[in-house]
Amino acid sequence: MTGYPSTLSIGRRDAGLRERAMGHDSPLRRLDWILLLAVVGLVGLGSLLVWSATRQRMLDAGLPPTTFFQRHLLNAAIGAALGSLAALVDYRSLRAYAPVVYVLSVLGLVAVLTPLGKTINGAHSWIVIGGGFQVQPSELAKVALVVGLAMLLAEKRDMEEGPRDGDVVLVLLVAAVPLGLVMLQPDLGTVLVLVVVVLGVLALAGAPARWIVGLVLAGAVVCVGAVQLGVLDDYQVDRFAAFANPALDPRGVGYNTNQARIAIGSGGLLGKGLFEGTQTNGRFIPEQQTDFIFTVAGEELGLAGASGLLLLLGVVLWRGLRIAARAKDPFGRLVAAGVVCWFAFQSFVNVGMTLGIMPVTGLPLPFVSYGGSAMFASLAAVGLLQNVHLRSRDL
Repeated sequence: MTGYPSTLSIGRRDAGLRERAMGHDSPLRRLDWILLLAVVGLVGLGSLLVWSATRQRMLDAGLPPTTFFQRHLLNAAIGAALGSLAALVDYRSLRAYAPVVYVLSVLGLVAVLTPLGKTINGAHSWIVIGGGFQVQPSELAKVALVVGLAMLLAEKRDMEEGPRDGDVVLVLLVAAVPLGLVMLQPDLGTVLVLVVVVLGVLALAGAPARWIVGLVLAGAVVCVGAVQLGVLDDYQVDRFAAFANPALDPRGVGYNTNQARIAIGSGGLLGKGLFEGTQTNGRFIPEQQTDFIFTVAGEELGLAGASGLLLLLGVVLWRGLRIAARAKDPFGRLVAAGVVCWFAFQSFVNVGMTLGIMPVTGLPLPFVSYGGSAMFASLAAVGLLQNVHLRSRDL
């Protein structure tokens, strides 16, 4: 029997591999499991909500009712792979690649404005790659901007507590490129997310208060000027008008928000049951698997289920803030803080527009809404959070 491993030796080897994988210092044990489980819960719940929102439409079209459900799971699997890669590569060495990531994201945004781009729901934001799949470069630009801004602001000079005026100007110039390209699409919702990320990272980096206040005031002036000068498209102006006056044209520009509130209100405390929502099955709410996915939770799972979804989102934000607070270096702290600003604002706007407290801007709910690019970007960002968590414990 010489030359062949014995059953005992194979067993010992496997046991050794398991011990190394799950030992005290193994990466698996040192992951932020609360964050990971919250994200898994959101993705799983989102998959069921997407299935419910699209099931009847697929049946009416003669297609399998699980078509969108399967695609959503595939998007989650690809996103998980990207997130794992983002967690494995030491974020401290990622700083060297931040300019490359930034340039690639800008090239993607430029490609959208060429004949490669396609207009969907009023925004020229997509590149169709076939097989029913599209890529939205503006989603991936969120990751690039978070990493790029953190790199620029992480360098501290001697005796300096925060960035200098020149650093703030450089950050604004770097951010202006993707912001301008996204505005040309036009995708106002993504522009707002990028603006909040810039303001959040600058504030947490210790930028002078005069810059933060001045940028907020300048943003307000630009928004008013854009409306007055007719820079925004008609459908964007209509959305703001419907937000300001919910009773305005309930069968036209106010239709989506009115139907969203009806769906959520009809769910009551415990909901009508998964797949049993009359508003959802009747397809009264457009884009219910993406922008208005929260209405499915409100109608079919009720206040209890919708609150559970919000609780999971709150756990993700809490763990992200905890990771930022415990980061041992400015770069890791700013990366984590930028991701939290992104998730928090986007979640607030998405849920808020279904409740009528925010205008409709076409932003997906992180981890829950259907959409490949959004899922890839969100899970890659979670990978960055895990990366900062793991390396902070190494220091």
